[in-house]
Amino acid sequence: MAKVLVIGSGGRCHAIIAGLKKSPLVDEIYAAPGNAGISEIAKLVDIKETDVTNLVKFAKEAQIDLTVVGPEAALSVGVVDEFRANGLKIFGPTKAAAQIESSKEFAKKLMLKYNIPTAKYEAFDNYDEAASYVKSHGAPIVLKYDGLAAGKGVIVAMSENEALAGLKEMLVDNAFGKGRVVIEDYLEGPEFSFMCLVNNDKVYPLELAQDHKRAYDNDLGPNTGGMGAYSPLPFITEEEREYALEHIMKKMAKAMVLEGVPFTGVLYGGLMKTKNGIKVIEFNARFGDPETEVVLPRLESDLYKAFTNVLAGKKPNLVWSEKQAIGIVLASKGYPMKYEKNFLIEGLDMPNVFHMGTKLVDGKYYTNGGRVLICVALGSNLKEANKKANEMVKNIKCDNLFYRTDIGHYAFKNRK
Repeated sequence: MAKVLVIGSGGRCHAIIAGLKKSPLVDEIYAAPGNAGISEIAKLVDIKETDVTNLVKFAKEAQIDLTVVGPEAALSVGVVDEFRANGLKIFGPTKAAAQIESSKEFAKKLMLKYNIPTAKYEAFDNYDEAASYVKSHGAPIVLKYDGLAAGKGVIVAMSENEALAGLKEMLVDNAFGKGRVVIEDYLEGPEFSFMCLVNNDKVYPLELAQDHKRAYDNDLGPNTGGMGAYSPLPFITEEEREYALEHIMKKMAKAMVLEGVPFTGVLYGGLMKTKNGIKVIEFNARFGDPETEVVLPRLESDLYKAFTNVLAGKKPNLVWSEKQAIGIVLASKGYPMKYEKNFLIEGLDMPNVFHMGTKLVDGKYYTNGGRVLICVALGSNLKEANKKANEMVKNIKCDNLFYRTDIGHYAFKNRK
């Protein structure tokens, strides 16, 4: 029987652990540092996700058979490199391979070199030069901070003034730290997420999902880490999915092998269906959040076996439910800007409620973050899943949470 360690603390890690818990091959699951909700199904280890030395030490002492990395922060400090150097089995990319997410410019250069479809771009570290480019190019235009920004370092500027304000925030105020900015042509169309299990040039697709980045209904308000998601996607045809798999996901995995930075773990393609075909918006080096929370509950086969087979160079057996899933995020009022914590939450005793930012005090749950919970429901179709998810949300009692009521709206309007 296997012992598994999952590094991370959010809803994504809660969903990964819930998936691993179903495996008859798994005996014990640990989460470092985990969260209050995860403590119900795994043992929490009080080690930060970026504390590589102590994570390695714990994995050795506890005789962990497999470690799975959730967040990008752990990958960017080289947790996989250290685990491998110590002979420990870990599912995730090296620090060098994780640049596909931690450096937007690195990713864009690879896409350009290997003819992977994406928007035209330029990169800048000087505000005046970047501003001059924006003024000559015009809006709409897309700004991306070239580094990790917890899903918030992207501005889709619909006006020149909005673009210039975003450049000031990134290059003058250093809102996400000192760095460069990638400026891209604006593309139009529905975005979707394509996650694949990867080992070098072997690529095994998971089910497609779409998340909702804007804070409020009708895709209004500021960008967030994601306010909900659903899977599968009725507006992506089998031919389009096959194109994305062959010409984007497999092509990038092969490109990274050729560049000497082979990728192992979850390669995430943030893609867009444009009038000129499927294009890449971004790549990430790990499971998406909140997409993981709606994709993994649809997996009927053994998640632990899938991870270990991929690491061993074998094809995993991935069996998916015909049921469709919708997840609705409950966030603290004010998120993604200023918000308050420590509000009592009641009514959580339901399956598929994944914790994102909660804490447990004297047996009661309280809010402890921007995104607090995600309620995931499965149904025979998206409308049924949507109805169930909204019923789940209404069962939860808390004075300081808000949520979107239109998760999945694009699918309801656009069926293939």
